[in-house]
Amino acid sequence: MRMRRRSYLLFNCSIVQLLNPLKILPSYLLTVLKSYRPIVLQSYSPIVLKTSPLIILFFLIVLQSYSPAVTAQEAKPGIFPKNRETYYEASKQKILGNNDKAIELYKKCIEEDENDAAAMFELASIYTNLGNVTEALPYAEQAVGKDPINKWYKILLIRLYQTQGNYDEAGKIIDQLIASEPDNIEYYQDEALNCIYNGDYKNAVKSYDILEQKLGINEDISVQKEKIYIMMGKPDKAIEEIQKLSRAFPNDTRYMEMLAELYMTGGMYEQAIGIYKQILEIDPENPYINISLSDYYRKQGDRPKSLEYLKAGFANPNLDIDTKVSILLAYYSVTEIYNSYKAEAFELATIMVNTHPNDPKAHSIYADFLVQDKRYEEARQSFLKVISIDSTKYLIWEQLLFVEAELGNNPAMASESKRALELFPDQPLLYMFAGAASFQLKDYEAAAKYFKNGANFVVMNDRLLAQFYSYLGDTYFQLKENEKSDEAYEKVLKIQPDNVLVLNNYAYYLSLRNTNLEKAEEMAKKAVELEPNTSSYLDTYGWVLFKLGRYAEAEKWIAKAMEKGETSAVVIEHYGDVLWKLDDKKEAVKYWENALKAGEGSEFLEKKVQNKTYYE
Repeated sequence: MRMRRRSYLLFNCSIVQLLNPLKILPSYLLTVLKSYRPIVLQSYSPIVLKTSPLIILFFLIVLQSYSPAVTAQEAKPGIFPKNRETYYEASKQKILGNNDKAIELYKKCIEEDENDAAAMFELASIYTNLGNVTEALPYAEQAVGKDPINKWYKILLIRLYQTQGNYDEAGKIIDQLIASEPDNIEYYQDEALNCIYNGDYKNAVKSYDILEQKLGINEDISVQKEKIYIMMGKPDKAIEEIQKLSRAFPNDTRYMEMLAELYMTGGMYEQAIGIYKQILEIDPENPYINISLSDYYRKQGDRPKSLEYLKAGFANPNLDIDTKVSILLAYYSVTEIYNSYKAEAFELATIMVNTHPNDPKAHSIYADFLVQDKRYEEARQSFLKVISIDSTKYLIWEQLLFVEAELGNNPAMASESKRALELFPDQPLLYMFAGAASFQLKDYEAAAKYFKNGANFVVMNDRLLAQFYSYLGDTYFQLKENEKSDEAYEKVLKIQPDNVLVLNNYAYYLSLRNTNLEKAEEMAKKAVELEPNTSSYLDTYGWVLFKLGRYAEAEKWIAKAMEKGETSAVVIEHYGDVLWKLDDKKEAVKYWENALKAGEGSEFLEKKVQNKTYYE
């Protein structure tokens, strides 16, 4: 019996092409690195002078919000409700989460006592928590009107005004709070934030100035003022703030670094390099100074000097691994390492591995660079090193197995996928690797088991599910379980009617069995229509026509297959068979002889050549 064996390369390439992992490594790498929580280096992300509203929001949320949810107990109402029983029952319902009942009872309190500020506040609070600002605001305003001394009522009202974008009214209430408690520094923070919300940066700075007078120079205030000045388009004032902070704390090189970054952002490179050199003198072991100097010389166009400082930074064990990884990511494009900087990338990655020999991230990114450079055997060793340090990261196992597939190392792929499945039994791709390795090792029973089990773990991924059924069809064919093979192929075609590989294989296997040849012809013809230049598909169509006894048509299609470059023994033998049926026996024998020289053909090929006659 003739058998169309898909080559090892075709089988494994179909796995690689399924998710195309070795072509999208930067995205994979980012996923892996997230599992290790990397930190992006600040000096590679300098502050821009034209700041967007999103950046405003970013630094606003750093400070503590002054609008906490307030309970009835915290509110300490100055005017106690007359109807205590109703009020207590309402509060009980609120605590129990029965908001509708609580609202009904608080409204009853107000009906019984129009000055019941506490009930008004509670109603405003409930509506606020329900996201109904329109209903909440009037009750909050009434509560403050009835009891203007209670600061909790005012805080809630401020929150509601700001929610509606009414910053002017919110500011008036904050002014009242400041007047009542001039030494409460939180109110000045509140005032500054409200001014920023309102785009009133000038008065926001004034509020921070008052805070600075009360608290002295400190990092939080200076940094906030710096950022406000940047938003105002006043980089000089921003620099002055950090200069003041640095003078106040001359031994803290962090502030010197902040100042140097501002100089760099503003294009004041000479001032920046002066600061960096000061830092190097004060703190030569500073883990970030070499990176900052590298950034400086890179922007000056001095690539060799930039690399020199970068290498020094990578060799510093005190510079965290996440910073180094984030820098190395800059050497990636979407699909490959930038060729012009490949040598740099490998040099830095090597330094990182030597500096952090027991850190899995170091070996992981180095392995990724090796994969990008198609140095698969070295990449394999690096991935194995990662697993020896930390075997809990699934994506590392997956990447190792893709490398094994590229190397054609089926024994390793079989053992490693089995080991990975013990750790991650619900990952379908591991079953596919295990099945592929078993298939190539001709352990078809094991392959069928892996493919069948793996398909059960596929969720909302028809492409992957179809791939499992495709492999199952091939495997069952090898096991001569034709009914199961057909069933698996039918499942593929139900999901992907135009799966050209399955159309071709299914058609060919039916032809080998002389079964359902009309269906085989239909599928083979469709495969050729979908990919008219694929020689193996042309041959399959021709062979199905041969089996149907349509020899002249068969000769045309098998000849096309050879024209497209198909030189396998099976196809050459097919052409000889067609010529024999067309009564060109002399030429038929020549093609059989050529097929025998080309490789393994059918079980009858040698006999055909020896006896110069056709057998089937």
